[in-house]
Amino acid sequence: MLTPRDRITGVATPKETATVFVVDDDVSVRESLEALIRTAGWQALTFESAPDFLAHPRHPGPCCLILDVSLPGLNGLDLQQQIRERTEMPIIFITGHGDIPMSVRAMKAGAVEFLTKPFNDDVLLRTIQQCTEHSRTVLREQAEISVLRDRYESLTPREREVLALVVTGLLNKQVGAELGISEITVKAHRGQLMRKMEADSLAALVTMSARLKLRTEEQI
Repeated sequence: MLTPRDRITGVATPKETATVFVVDDDVSVRESLEALIRTAGWQALTFESAPDFLAHPRHPGPCCLILDVSLPGLNGLDLQQQIRERTEMPIIFITGHGDIPMSVRAMKAGAVEFLTKPFNDDVLLRTIQQCTEHSRTVLREQAEISVLRDRYESLTPREREVLALVVTGLLNKQVGAELGISEITVKAHRGQLMRKMEADSLAALVTMSARLKLRTEEQI
């Protein structure tokens, strides 16, 4: 069942099991983490190096990454930079000999946690739970924005002009005066754009417009 927020875009919250990626060159660490992750109910995929991880197709579902800092070749911090656009994949760093500058760099770049080996399993599991929930939120937002963007792209140039003015609170008569068209024509365009955007009220249309505008600003 769709929630009131779902009805804006028709996108339901993803329910699939989250996947936890592990990148560590120590096979014993990979195996122990894989067992812990699977026991907790998540899927686990392990890699011994950053290149191996990068060669794997980008995951479409909820996920997070447990990443060793001191990897041979391309280290964990460098890998973090390479995948910084993957906002749907929160990163948990693990290390056997971390220092404050290293942890500060990782956290400033967006890491959720920086754990020193040996770490407490419960702490790690709680952090994974936090990360996977964040991943679901990001994926949901991306899906909703994609749907809204497709609807917006279906509008004609004139409908987009009417939309931009309507959401500011102008009346149809005022919109017509701004665009040099009749009030009746504005009403026709307004009805069409609301149908295409699947907005059942002006408030819903305002919300959609605001989210698209915020998304555009983020990409710029």
